[in-house]
Amino acid sequence: MRRNGIKNRFTFEHKNEPLLPRDLFVKRMVKHLLIGTFTILFSLIIGVIGYHYFEDMGWIDSLLNASMILGGMGPVNSLYTDSGKIFASIYALFSGIIFLVTVGIIIAPAVHRFLHRLHIDEEKD
Repeated sequence: MRRNGIKNRFTFEHKNEPLLPRDLFVKRMVKHLLIGTFTILFSLIIGVIGYHYFEDMGWIDSLLNASMILGGMGPVNSLYTDSGKIFASIYALFSGIIFLVTVGIIIAPAVHRFLHRLHIDEEKD
């Protein structure tokens, strides 16, 4: 994990480097899962505050609507204000992108390990 003598915590091993040991791989997976979890929680907080502020919904209704949008299901409560509708449309677009990015963050170590292993097996043949 050193390139040009500098260790970078966020880079994966190069194709010429050996496969990461299992314990370090598990730590990497946990780290990526935590990053993904915090990304989703931060996005959920944005939605809850937005629905509470723009639509004057209670905290529980705001949480429900933000969760449903973030999960890709759609809003539960009707929207009455123009500012709430604008927020909801922007938040829906934002949520779709965040969902895809978060999935990428979480599965990146596993996909990298799989492709790295294929490359190692290819070199052995």
